[in-house]
Amino acid sequence: MFYVNDYYHHNEIIELAEKLISIPSHPDVLHQEKEVAEFIYDYCGSHGMEVQFQEVVDQRKNVLVFLRGSGNGNSLMLNGHLDTITPYRMTIDPFKEGVHSGYVWGRGAADMKGGLASMLITMLAYKRAGITPDGDIIFTGVIGEEGKSEGTEHLINSGIRANAAIVGEPSNYEYAVGHRGLEWFDVVFTGRASHSGSPESGINAIEKAAEFIYRAKRDLYPKIRKRKDEFMGVSLMNIGIIEGGVGQSTVADTCTVKIDRRYIPGETVQSVTQEYQDILNDMKRDDPSLQAEILKSAANDTALNHPPLVTPMTEPIVHAVRTSIREVIKREPKITRGRGWTDAALLKVYAKIPTVVFGPGDIRMSHTESERIAIKDLINTTEIYARIIDNFCIKDKIMETKNPPWHY
Repeated sequence: MFYVNDYYHHNEIIELAEKLISIPSHPDVLHQEKEVAEFIYDYCGSHGMEVQFQEVVDQRKNVLVFLRGSGNGNSLMLNGHLDTITPYRMTIDPFKEGVHSGYVWGRGAADMKGGLASMLITMLAYKRAGITPDGDIIFTGVIGEEGKSEGTEHLINSGIRANAAIVGEPSNYEYAVGHRGLEWFDVVFTGRASHSGSPESGINAIEKAAEFIYRAKRDLYPKIRKRKDEFMGVSLMNIGIIEGGVGQSTVADTCTVKIDRRYIPGETVQSVTQEYQDILNDMKRDDPSLQAEILKSAANDTALNHPPLVTPMTEPIVHAVRTSIREVIKREPKITRGRGWTDAALLKVYAKIPTVVFGPGDIRMSHTESERIAIKDLINTTEIYARIIDNFCIKDKIMETKNPPWHY
């Protein structure tokens, strides 16, 4: 009989999460995720697990871990990202705060090195138990999710597939089957510089940008806010950055408006872009001298778009996740509606893998000045992941558990 808690010590998951957090993997680190990927490779290899790298870009690499099945059942991918955002302005030591007050602290604790630890310990427990699932269990630690998602894009292009996937973003004991798509756009206005003492000699690009923002708020915002999806909430737009001009005494000859656009089914990258182009076309009718273009932001410009996630509630993996959470927390889990974008959408849309978002931790802790994850969440989620494997990948269920000391 398999008791998941019998095959790892709770200190192991705490120490693994702490170690992963202690390795910086934010954008200002040389080769960013390289060191944390190498640690996972060595850690899993030392425990006799099958592991390999995928070189992606600039020495940044995905790390894959395999628990081979018999080939007679469903395979499952456990996907998580190795990168974090930068640690600046944190009120705790981002890499050495350690463990206290029932939490593991530091940058990436919630988003999502805690999730990586739970996934890896779950697979290690199965390895130690000598259990062969009916299908493969594949851990995919990917680069770049906080940026362009180059890691999961590379993973998809490499041809790796599974019958279903879990993306381990923090989810507060809830799960998500849908979220909005995400694209970043730059609307670039070109004017003509002149001295501010004779502004009529120039064309002020900042003023053109301001007119665009005014029209977007007046004409587009009301339309966007009427669009709603059951699992995603309303369609959204945010103007995050305005860049333009060289000095107060110079008429600005360029200005860029940077837009974050969260879109839902029924909208596409093309339709969203066209709505911005329609505003520019209206402006040009009123001002034939207008020069402006819409570009995908460099920070988000990849071969694959970032579409919405739509996984039907009828998919077997949804049932397995829902059932497994309920078995541990002893109540019906909620569906998260309106969460942020994740790599789950790439897996579902481009690899055709039904994907659910579920992982340890409080999503409200992500990216915060005192980021942390509760130890009980790491332990409970390891049990839930084991039950998902049992419910989805093993035809004759074997999972049982003793009451965990950190039961939620």
